[in-house]
Amino acid sequence: MSHGIKTIIVPVRDLAAARSLYATVLGVAPYADEPYYVGFRVGDQEIGLDPNGHHHGMTGPVGYCHVGDVATALREAVEAGWLTRQDVKDVGGGQLAAVVEDPSGNVLGFLQR
Repeated sequence: MSHGIKTIIVPVRDLAAARSLYATVLGVAPYADEPYYVGFRVGDQEIGLDPNGHHHGMTGPVGYCHVGDVATALREAVEAGWLTRQDVKDVGGGQLAAVVEDPSGNVLGFLQR
């Protein structure tokens, strides 16, 4: 069961410049500020900046549905006709993520916290 799209990960090439830009636009300081990830929380929405995203095939922002079981969500999506773009992997802090692609090339992630 999905709890909705609550996380958006944005691939960035210049993390320092993106951190400053997003902090200004969102009006909040990052809650996480690491060389591999900068995260902002606005209400119950998380916007994350990933400086390695382009190297992992990200071509634009990816919305992540929060789910109770990422492996089950991935299996059900594939059974419904989605393609696996990224298999289940630990993305840090015990969080698991997977990414699927619909027949039109649109991507959607699943995130288990």
